[in-house]
Amino acid sequence: MNTKALTEIDFFRIRDEVAGYCVSKEAQEILLKREPLTKHNEVEQLKKLSREWCSYLSTVHTSPISGWEPIHPLYAVIKTNGACLSLEQVHFLGQFTLSVKKVREAVENHKVSLNLKLLSTETEKLPDMAETEKKIFRVITPDGELRDLPEITAIRKEIASLNAKIKNIMQGFTSDQKLSNALESSVPVLRNGRQVLAVKSNQANRIPGIIHEVSQSAQTVYIEPEAAVRCSNDLIQKQNELAQVIKRILTELTQSLQPSIPEFKTALPVMELLDTTLAAARWGNEHNCVYALPCLGEPPMLSQARHPLLGEKVVPIDIRFMDGKNILIITGPNTGGKTVTLKTFALLSMLNQAGFPIPAAEGSRLPIFSDVYADIGDDQSLDQSLSTFSGHMKNIAQAVKSAKSDTLVLLDELGSGTDPQEGTAISMAVLDTLIQKKSFVLVTTHQGILKNYGYTNPACVNASVEFDTNTLSPSYHLLMGVPGESHALDIAQKNGLPVDIVKSARNYIATEQADVSALIRGLNRKHVELNKVQRAAESEKKQAEEKSLRLKEKELELRRKEHELKAGKQQELNDFLIHSRRTLENLVRTLKEGEVTREKTLAVKQYISELEKDTKHFDEKFEAEEEKLEKAEAEFAKELQKGKHPASNKKTKKKLSNAEALKSATPVIPDALANSKVKAQKKDEPELPSKIEAGIIVASKTTGIQGTVIGPDKKGTWQVQFGSVKMNCKEKDLRIVGGAKTEHKADISIELAGRSLDDGHGIVTKDEAPQFELRLLGMRADEAIKALDRQIDLCILHNLHSFSIIHGKGEGILQQTVTDYLSNCSVISDFGFAAADDGGTGKTYVKL
Repeated sequence: MNTKALTEIDFFRIRDEVAGYCVSKEAQEILLKREPLTKHNEVEQLKKLSREWCSYLSTVHTSPISGWEPIHPLYAVIKTNGACLSLEQVHFLGQFTLSVKKVREAVENHKVSLNLKLLSTETEKLPDMAETEKKIFRVITPDGELRDLPEITAIRKEIASLNAKIKNIMQGFTSDQKLSNALESSVPVLRNGRQVLAVKSNQANRIPGIIHEVSQSAQTVYIEPEAAVRCSNDLIQKQNELAQVIKRILTELTQSLQPSIPEFKTALPVMELLDTTLAAARWGNEHNCVYALPCLGEPPMLSQARHPLLGEKVVPIDIRFMDGKNILIITGPNTGGKTVTLKTFALLSMLNQAGFPIPAAEGSRLPIFSDVYADIGDDQSLDQSLSTFSGHMKNIAQAVKSAKSDTLVLLDELGSGTDPQEGTAISMAVLDTLIQKKSFVLVTTHQGILKNYGYTNPACVNASVEFDTNTLSPSYHLLMGVPGESHALDIAQKNGLPVDIVKSARNYIATEQADVSALIRGLNRKHVELNKVQRAAESEKKQAEEKSLRLKEKELELRRKEHELKAGKQQELNDFLIHSRRTLENLVRTLKEGEVTREKTLAVKQYISELEKDTKHFDEKFEAEEEKLEKAEAEFAKELQKGKHPASNKKTKKKLSNAEALKSATPVIPDALANSKVKAQKKDEPELPSKIEAGIIVASKTTGIQGTVIGPDKKGTWQVQFGSVKMNCKEKDLRIVGGAKTEHKADISIELAGRSLDDGHGIVTKDEAPQFELRLLGMRADEAIKALDRQIDLCILHNLHSFSIIHGKGEGILQQTVTDYLSNCSVISDFGFAAADDGGTGKTYVKL
């Protein structure tokens, strides 16, 4: 890449800023050397990794990688036999192993929920460094301090003892009142690593010992008392011994890490890649960036692009190339943002090729350029005898010679610095050559002829920076497809040029130039009108989308109501069938208990007649509800037709009515009933009460479910207890089926599919209720089976679908008994132990 051009567009400044987000120096050094890549696969790989890190950071909010110091220079030390790593270097290696462990765990924990496919692939390349980590941290702490190993602890205790002994000796001298006049200070000082006393030179004979130093004024001598000399000698020996032991331990550790060198070499490049892509993601989050899409045959386009160095004052711009139009000619006033537009497009293109996110809006797309050339600013040089024009020509010549179809060329103020006519001619010739080479070119100019060139050449497109004629200042917006005026006279007047000079200058402008300015102003007005039309069209489109969304919501609401209706039908049918089944079972039981009589036959016929009536009632009710739903769907279809929204032509599938199903059903008579010769015992049946009052048994005419009347609620309404549910029912919806419970009670035993609820130890009645939690603790196996059998019977009677059994753990006898019973029970659909915090294997949940 052209380093000079990258410098002019500030690529290196942004790259260095991104590198500052790395957590390791080694990754930072790699990022500081990165230049824009030219291979599409490499660029997309970096962007995808960085994009996945963005997803991670937006959800987890903690750094997945911890920092480490450079470890690459340590390979040579580890390889050398007999070499010894320092304690600090061992800590560097330990930091790296912890960072590897941390990033592996971070990606592994979120790879499914955040779809971190590429990051997962990279972390899978990291070796398992658990053994290396153990070796290192067996010797040092996570803070890098040496651990208190047995051989070190003993020596350290001896050193501490000697230091305490020396301290006591020194305190003996400093606290002696007889020597207070001889000492310069009551605090011992260190000289050559040994504790000494500062003694006045004329009193030196009062303290026997070794003189280590004399002050410059010769007034003070530093004496180590004889009593402390031996202790200090022993202390130096122990310190040297400790150093030797530490060196031996670190040498042994260094040698043991030699097999781990391949692990470090494998892991380091992966960690550097993860750190650099994470740094790019962090920088992108800080600057509200997105990842550019590849062009894939479409022209480049930047939406709401912002130069990252301009900060909050930046004005976003849109840059859109067109098919077959690779030359963008930007015109407009000075200080209007033309050069910034050039730099923004080039900088964002190079950031994209470096694998970085770009400060722009979603949907921006950029191609891959093989190189970039720029002629921006003034390259005038007295040392090289270069004038302004010569500097421009040198840069342009290099760009024209090196340009290819995938080259980006930036030409700022093309044709300036010389005679306007000749400069314009050179400019058009340069653009002709670059058009032939199919290069991407961004040009800024004030030359009026180049504006016309942009209109007449099919490979060019004009653009201009917007200028506010009311405030005589630029707005920094880029207008695509429209050339702009320079407004030099307006800007000159605003910046203090006398009015008479400006007026005189206007008189010098030729009529032709005035005509061109009028044409440009007209084009600008047309562009403003076009923008208004475009905004109106976008507003209408948005309204249409909102209307479409509302229709979809209404459609979903209809589907939901249909589902609820079907679910309600199903529940009512289930309740109806359960009640019908119970009634039939009671009839069968009554017939089995005695001989078949005329009264019993009439009772069966009456029940069948009532069943048909109830079935017809259900059919009429469901058909009425379906008619309502069909009307709602018809209204919705009309709305769809008005809104031109594609609607489903799905029709409601009409189900077989209950009456039809009942007529087509084949009755099944149990063999036991057909062959029964048992005579029924005749009993006097009590007469039914004539009116509804508290305590009597009634049945719902709609569902047939029986309940007990509690009392009146209000006029024409009664409160009825249906099982465990209390309901308010109208009197017309109830029919009397029995007297008060206190006057007449009947124990009912039911046979379900050959299963008798009379289990031999007492008949199960509806007055009893099943337990939600059946406790079998302390029971024998046969007692537990009877209790469980009775519980299941009560659940069937009261329509309880699940309960729990507490059998405890103990020796496992009750647990095994319960498991064997439930495994062979036909009415059990599923059972299993509770969670660990809910009883574990001492508790079983049962579903009927």
